[in-house]
Amino acid sequence: MQYLLMIYGDPEVWERATDEERGEMYARYEAVSTTPGILGGAELAARDTATTVRVRNGETLTTDGPFADMKESIGGYYLFEADSLDDAIALAARIPAADSGAVEVRPLVER
Repeated sequence: MQYLLMIYGDPEVWERATDEERGEMYARYEAVSTTPGILGGAELAARDTATTVRVRNGETLTTDGPFADMKESIGGYYLFEADSLDDAIALAARIPAADSGAVEVRPLVER
């Protein structure tokens, strides 16, 4: 089964971190990135670079920034192939953002 691990964090946590703390977090992300079963992943640009798209009555509407104003926002993701949800949860717990934010684990629909 494949799972999308969506990484939610508070950008202020990153901004307050020292260079040493950031280096430690990047090392932890690198360790997760090399875990067997990781199919891909990426860090996303800052949320203020986002564009939200909606189509209403056939008209495409765009808004700068994320859809909702919230403290945490999605900052990256991993695509992970695992034998069980428990394996995906165990990997999600190793992602640094889980310490101060959240990691949403969602199975992909298999067709």
